[in-house]
Amino acid sequence: MQFVSEHIAEFDSSVFGGLGVGAPLELTERADSIVEELQARLDADYRVRDGVAVHVTACVEAGATIKGPAIIGPRCYVAARSLIRGGGWLEAECALGPGGELKATFLFRGSKLAHFNFVGESIIGCGVNLEAGSIIANHRNEWPGRTITFVHKGERVDTGKSKFGAVVGDGVKIRANAVIAPGAVLFAGTVVERLSLVDQALTTGF
Repeated sequence: MQFVSEHIAEFDSSVFGGLGVGAPLELTERADSIVEELQARLDADYRVRDGVAVHVTACVEAGATIKGPAIIGPRCYVAARSLIRGGGWLEAECALGPGGELKATFLFRGSKLAHFNFVGESIIGCGVNLEAGSIIANHRNEWPGRTITFVHKGERVDTGKSKFGAVVGDGVKIRANAVIAPGAVLFAGTVVERLSLVDQALTTGF
C-alpha cells in the first residue's frame, strides 16, 4: 500500500493500517468483508441496521439507498436519491449529494461529492471535492477480458482485475463533468479541470 500512503497522509495511521491489505486493489476488491470487519470495532455511537452502521451525528436523508455493509461516520451527510453499494466507508464529515453513487469505495475525512457523481472501486483521501457530474470510472468496456493496467511514477501497475477506479490524494479537486478513467493515481493537491479526461492506462504491452 506504499503509494496510497504517499498521497493520503492519514492512511497508515487509520483503521486500515493494521489490516494487512497488500495493495489498493485488494482493499476495494474486499470492500464488503473489510467494512464488515470494521463494523465489529465500532463504538456505541453507531446504530447498525441491515448491515449499515450510521453514527448518531450523521444525517441520512429519506430516499437515500445504502446497501450494507456500509459505515457512515460522524457528521457525514448522505442525500436523498444517492446510492452506496458494494461496501462503503465514509470516515467523518463526508458528503454524498443527490444522485451520487459510491461502489466499493472508501472516503477519508472531509471529502465531498456534489451531485450526479459516480465513484467505483476507489480510495479517496481527506478533503477531496468532486463537483457536479464528475466521474471516477471503474471498468474499461473497450478492453474485454483484459485487466486494468496503468502507470504510476513511470512504473507499470497491473491490478490483475477488470475493475478498479482510482487512488485520489488529499485535497484533490475534480471539477464539473471531468472523467477519471479506470486505473489512476491523483497526487495530493491535484486540480482536474472541468470537462477534462485523466487517463493513465497502458494500452500496449498486454
